[in-house]
Amino acid sequence: MKKDLLSLLDLEKNDFEKLFKRAIQLKKRYARGIPDKLLTGKTLGLIFDKKSTRTRVAFETAMIQLGGHPIYMSTHDTQISRNEPAKDTARVLSRYIDCLAMRTFDHALVEEFAKSSTIPVINALTDSFHPCQILSDLMTIIEHKGGYKNIRIAWVGDGNNVANSWINAASVLGLDLVVACPDDHRVNPEIIESALVKAKTDIEFTNDPGEAVKNADVVYTDVWASMGDEDELSKRIIAFKGFQVNKSLLSGAKDDVLVMHCLPAHRGEEIAEDVLEDKNAVFWDQAENKRHMHKAILESLIQ
Repeated sequence: MKKDLLSLLDLEKNDFEKLFKRAIQLKKRYARGIPDKLLTGKTLGLIFDKKSTRTRVAFETAMIQLGGHPIYMSTHDTQISRNEPAKDTARVLSRYIDCLAMRTFDHALVEEFAKSSTIPVINALTDSFHPCQILSDLMTIIEHKGGYKNIRIAWVGDGNNVANSWINAASVLGLDLVVACPDDHRVNPEIIESALVKAKTDIEFTNDPGEAVKNADVVYTDVWASMGDEDELSKRIIAFKGFQVNKSLLSGAKDDVLVMHCLPAHRGEEIAEDVLEDKNAVFWDQAENKRHMHKAILESLIQ
């Protein structure tokens, strides 16, 4: 039976644990030069509406290193751009490839592909969720902190797709998560309501970033204007005053706080330049871990 990864609510705690364990194992094996060609002869399709550096390259290299073949498809180069129904494209691609990763705006489009496909569909980012990002971020926290239990994670910034996926992860794993957003940029209540179905913890919500980072082990931020919201940036800079992750804000966190950002970062906006270059920043580990986590995801979904 095929399985999709559209949001982290598709996973149970045991699924998370298996992915963490396998991704870390694959990373260690790669560092020792041990090849893992478990997907030889398999093909991964990548349909991307949104621009990408890390996610695209991580998926492509992950598939290649597992012995498979990635095929990148911009929607502008497919019949989707000429209004072919999603369900028709999904049915055809199911006859050609073994797995599909999609990066697009409307989450409903990914859901439609998953519904109509006979192959696994992976959400490589939508306006609603970014599940693969949080899986690799949690892998990074495990590497640096020895686990995620009793680790206080503070989200500071926009109530966007990455924040939504952190809430989903917290609801399944029982994470100690506090989310700080300006009043006009809070997490969609429907996202919170859906996560509460699986909630194994009380997630905190505030409009005070200083309160959020108090005694935090991890402080995470993202751009204030996501892809598609760039025309709102000037207004958002005003709305997010006081939400920049800088040394002053981090003074309330633990001394060994990890600072995280999914990148790309807008230096001097949501995060200060000196914080980006600080010893406690683990952005590059996060980026590297996407490749190894993507390997674990692909291996788990492709039969």
